[in-house]
Order: sequence, then structure tokens, then C-alpha cells
Amino acid sequence: MLDALRTVRGIVRSLRIYYGDWRHGPAMERLYRHFVRPGDLVFDIGAHVGDRVAAFRRLDARVVAIEPQPAFVKVLKLLYGRTSEVMIEATAVGRDSGTIEMMINTNNPTVSTASRHFVNAARAAPGWESQSWTKTLRVSVTTLDTLIARHGTPAFIKIDVEGFEAEALAGLTQPVKALSFEFTTIQRDVALACVEHCIALGYARFNAALGESQMFVHADWIGGAAITRWLAELPHEANSGDIYAALA
Repeated sequence: MLDALRTVRGIVRSLRIYYGDWRHGPAMERLYRHFVRPGDLVFDIGAHVGDRVAAFRRLDARVVAIEPQPAFVKVLKLLYGRTSEVMIEATAVGRDSGTIEMMINTNNPTVSTASRHFVNAARAAPGWESQSWTKTLRVSVTTLDTLIARHGTPAFIKIDVEGFEAEALAGLTQPVKALSFEFTTIQRDVALACVEHCIALGYARFNAALGESQMFVHADWIGGAAITRWLAELPHEANSGDIYAALA
């Protein structure tokens, strides 16, 4: 019962954070217009409470929302389950299909993760002292290649899976026009592995946004070597953000 109450409280907290600021939605739309056109297909990997789903729909895109946590799948179905333009997949995304154990942060479920390395890095990092992962949950895993075979090739893929981004990208063997992945300064190695995989897939243009700013850091797109240096030099206090990769 206590875990259920904490989960509800965590959901309400996320809904308030991601839907409560009237500036948040328009900022996302301005950013995602760089990648998404009306009628495009978009994958939202780690959809959480669906604020990105809402932004993609306002841009008239079709969305495949992927989320492994059952409580958030229920929220997504409640908010978006009545439209045929949003398809909801209750699964994690990794390098291989199967199952995996997720570590659940009931007080702050937005940082629940399938990466034990992420949990270990957070436990040792300043600013993360209040976070705790108190239970585990076995969930199914699919791959980006499988999702593409099932739904078609998206124009854009957004990946936000709390330290599991490199594993998710490892299941993509064919480039799409553009994608983004979250990074944290407590796990720069994961972000650098993601950049390396993107370069191997043929991505030549990169940019970044810090936190939830939804604003590009670089006025002009930069190359793989430059975004690698930027990540390496970013101060720990920057905490997190997203890297954007686009084909030339």
C-alpha cells in the first residue's frame, strides 16, 4: 500500500512538473519543429507521462510511445489511448529483445532505470543523495530495429531512459533522419558511447540542450569530435540534457 501511494505521488509530481508550466509545451514545439513535420512518424522512447507525446501531436505527428513502467503506461493510455495517432508499447528498449530487471524509484519514478550502472553512479554523486531505488520489476525488452519493422521508419527518435541510452541505441542498425538521447554528467561514458554509435551510423551534425531548457546550446550544428569535447568539458553542475544528432 505504501509503495502504491508513493507511486501515485510520483506520478502527480511528474504531471505537475511536465504539464504545469505553460512555457514548457511551446518551447518543445519550437525545438522539435527542427525535426518533425505534419504526418511524420516519431518514436518516444521512455515516454513517461507523455509531455513529449503531447508536443509531437501538436505538431501533427504520429507517435509510438514506448514506456516499460505499468503505472505510466496507464497514464499514457488515459491521456492518449483514445487516438489512433498514438500507439503505446509497454516495453523497454535495448540492444536485444527479451526481458530485463528495472530498478524502480517509487518517490521519483522518472529516474527508474534498467541500468544498474546508473544507480551506482547516482548513489556516489553529489546532488543525488535523496534518490533511492527500492524495488525491482521485470519488464519486456524490444529493439529499435524491431519497432521500425513493426511501425515503419520514424523521422525522429527521442530516447530518455536514465542511463540505458547506449543500450537502446545499440539496437538501431539503420539511421533515421534525426534522433536525440539524454545524457547525465554522472555518466558521461554512456553519452560518449551514444555519440560514437551515432557517428558509426553516419550522423555528422550534432547539437545539445541543457536540462529542460529546450534551447540549443550551439548556434550552429557541430561535428562528432566537437560534441565529444563539449561533453567531456561540461561541468558536473550541468547535470543533464539532451544530445541531438542529424544526418548531413
